[in-house]
Amino acid sequence: MFQFDPSRFDDLTRRQLMADMAKYCLGVTVLPVGFAAALDAADKKAAPAKSAASSSGKAKHLIYLYMQGAMSQLDTFDPKPKSKVQGDTKPIQTKLAGVLFGEKLPELAKIADKLAVIRSMNTTTGAHEPARYLMSTSYKPIATTRHPGLGSWIHKSLGRIHKELPVAVQVGGGIGPGYLGAEFAPVPVGDPSLGLQNTKSPAYLNDAAFDKRMDLSHAFDSDFRKLAGKNRKVTGYDDLYKDAIHLLRSEDLKAFDISKESDDAKKAYGETRFGRGCLLARRLVEHGVRYIEVSLGSWDHHVDLWNKMGTIGSDLDKAAANLITDLSSRGLLKDTLIVIGTEFGRKPEVNQNSGRDHHPAAYSCVLAGGPIKGGQVWGKSDENAFRVDSDGVTPEDFNATIAVAMGIPHDQEIHSPDGRPFTLGNNGKPIAKLV
Repeated sequence: MFQFDPSRFDDLTRRQLMADMAKYCLGVTVLPVGFAAALDAADKKAAPAKSAASSSGKAKHLIYLYMQGAMSQLDTFDPKPKSKVQGDTKPIQTKLAGVLFGEKLPELAKIADKLAVIRSMNTTTGAHEPARYLMSTSYKPIATTRHPGLGSWIHKSLGRIHKELPVAVQVGGGIGPGYLGAEFAPVPVGDPSLGLQNTKSPAYLNDAAFDKRMDLSHAFDSDFRKLAGKNRKVTGYDDLYKDAIHLLRSEDLKAFDISKESDDAKKAYGETRFGRGCLLARRLVEHGVRYIEVSLGSWDHHVDLWNKMGTIGSDLDKAAANLITDLSSRGLLKDTLIVIGTEFGRKPEVNQNSGRDHHPAAYSCVLAGGPIKGGQVWGKSDENAFRVDSDGVTPEDFNATIAVAMGIPHDQEIHSPDGRPFTLGNNGKPIAKLV
């Protein structure tokens, strides 16, 4: 005979139950999305915040600018002016003597003294999705375990800063919470110009009517909650509903509204989705969101690379440089780690379509802000940016360095539901000279 076992309810079951109840009992579409943020409000019970980052001079926030599609090292942060494979991208001098960037990055070149450029990234994965998964989780995909992305791991390890706003936000997608469960999922934002959508009740549903429906939903699931007993995955629904409603009625949702920014600010970041995403990231940091990931796609330049670089390189340059400068002027850069990452690099040899193909053996990433020691280049690729020449850095090493910068022990273990131990850096070694 079947017996109800509350302990068997996992995070997805809980999230789906709440979404369905909102849909059928409350008559609104916002709560399934709002609950993603509201569930975060339960973290004080499910995963108490560990405030190492706020007490040890480490970064409190992380903005991860993800270059989706594999950014060419030769055309951005590791040009080779004397090489036959450099192509049409001309190198330019940065603020650091002897350090060159690609010509489409003039604004980042001006603030190179704030950047730590890693030119010796390398991986064994040359396919986009597995490589992005590895960059975000430090693990290769396996059938039996879905690993948490960086935002979810930071959420679990460090908890919240703001008591109402979500801990982690992804602008343009990213890797999800994996085995940590839905309560650690970053809140998704599709279009930063629109902010967090579906946060208003229908016009016909005023607060009084909404509260009445909440009372009705409470009566509806009372028997279920009695059966659940003290199971922490099921109990506390009342608090979660109250948190969701409080969030929906909170003034703090204005943090997601970049229309409140001046025209000058919008222009400075760029009239692009990525520029608006970086502007939103700055607003969210100001309001206490811990992790924001902003993706810039279309780096998969197998064809017509140099014409495309004129657009996408400029988008990255303008938005990222202004973000770093803006945070610095507001006194926030010391508390905010900035990451410019990508899944792998591109082959030095130009193909027949005036593009570069996938190349995992050497690529570049950038760190800035927080405790990062800017004004330096770490590692070296060979004369054609084909292989790593010295001080190689794997995705695991990169993430271990991020962990240290955030005040998270890079060997701190979190166990999956089946009891397997995992660490943020998966035995990677932090680059001590950068942090």
